[in-house]
Amino acid sequence: MTDQPASRPLIDRLIAFDTTSRNANMGLIDWVRDYLAGHGIDSRLSHGEEAGKANLFATIGGDAEGGIVLSGHSDVVPVDGQDWATDPWTVTEADGRLYGRGTADMKSFIGIALAFAPRFAGRRLSRPLHLALSFDEEVGCTGVRHMLEDIRAAGIRPGMCIVGEPTEMKVVTAHKGKHSYTGRVRGREAHSSLVHTGVNAVEAAAEVVAFMKTMARRFRDQGPYDEAYDCPYTSVHTGTLNGGTALNIVPKDCLFEFEWRYLPQDDPEALLAEVQGFVDTLLPEMHAVDPTSGIELAPRSRIPALSTDEGSDVVTLAKALAGANDVGKVSFGTEGGHFQDSGIETVICGPGAIAQAHKPDEFIALEQIARCEAFMQRLLEHMTAD
Repeated sequence: MTDQPASRPLIDRLIAFDTTSRNANMGLIDWVRDYLAGHGIDSRLSHGEEAGKANLFATIGGDAEGGIVLSGHSDVVPVDGQDWATDPWTVTEADGRLYGRGTADMKSFIGIALAFAPRFAGRRLSRPLHLALSFDEEVGCTGVRHMLEDIRAAGIRPGMCIVGEPTEMKVVTAHKGKHSYTGRVRGREAHSSLVHTGVNAVEAAAEVVAFMKTMARRFRDQGPYDEAYDCPYTSVHTGTLNGGTALNIVPKDCLFEFEWRYLPQDDPEALLAEVQGFVDTLLPEMHAVDPTSGIELAPRSRIPALSTDEGSDVVTLAKALAGANDVGKVSFGTEGGHFQDSGIETVICGPGAIAQAHKPDEFIALEQIARCEAFMQRLLEHMTAD
C-alpha cells in the first residue's frame, strides 16, 4: 500500500456525514468545531432560517485585517437513483482514487485544510488564516451569505479568499453567475370545448419558455463570447414545466423553472427585464378573459459571477502556491462571487475534477490530494516566512 495522505483520516470522517443539502449539517459542524477546539482554535457559528444548519468560521493567528480565507461548503448533492458500486458514505480506495460522495466536491479540500490547521496553529503567522465552512451551497449558496454578514458585523476583514472547489489545482479567476427563477402562471379553468372562456396556463407558460429559447439561440449565435469558458456564451435554460390535470380541461395553473448562467460582463437584471417585457405583452389577452390571471417570475437563487483581475495579489499568491503560470475560467458557479462582492479578492483552486462531481462513483485521484497538500505546505511556509 502506498503512503496515505496526511489528510486521509479527516477526509474519511467528513465523507461519513450524510450532509445532502436536504439534511441538517450540525453533526459535521459540531465535529469540526470540536476538532479545531482540540488544537486551540476557536470557531464561530452563524445560522440562517434553516433548522439544524450552521456555517463555521475559524481564525488562526489573531484578528488583524488582511487575512486569507480557505473556503469550502459542507453540503453534497443526493445519491438518490444513482447506481453506486460502493457505499457513497464510506471512502473506498482503488486504483489510486478515493471514491465517495463529496470526495471531489468538496470534502477532500476541507479535510486537507483541517489536517493542516494544527500546523498553522503551531506557527507564528504573519497574518490570520481563516477556515470558512458553509451550508447549502449546492442549492443556491444560501449559507455563505449569512456567514459573510456575520463576519462583517464582527469586524473581521479578510483580504483574500481561496475557494477549494475542484479545479484540478488550476488557478481559476472567473466563473459565470447564475440566476434561477420559478415562473407561476395563473389561468382560468374551462371545459376544453369552451376554450374561449378559459385562460390556458400551460400555453402561456409555453410562450414564455419559447421566448427564452429565442434568447438562448441569440446568445449562442451572436454572443458576446468568451472562449475561456467551456460554454463561451451566456446560456438560458428551462429545466421543468408542470401544469394541467386532464386533456379536456383548460389548465388553471402551471409552474416552470428556468435559469441563466451569464458571463461576468452580461447584466442578469437586463435578462430578467427582457423576459418580463415579453410577459407583459401576454397579459392583456389573458386579462380580457379573466382579470385575476397572471404570470409571476419569482427568484429562486442568485450566485454572482466571479471576475478577479489577473494582476491581483490573490492571483499572484495562488499561482505561486500551485506552481502555475496560467489561469483559467469555469462555467460552474461557486461561493467566490459572494466573497468578491464583499470586497474580498477571490480565486478558485482545489483538488479533483468537476467532471467527477455529482455523479455515481464520485472520486478524487490521490495525486490531486498530494498536490493540494503541497499547496497547503507552501501556504504555511509563505505565512511564516517573516
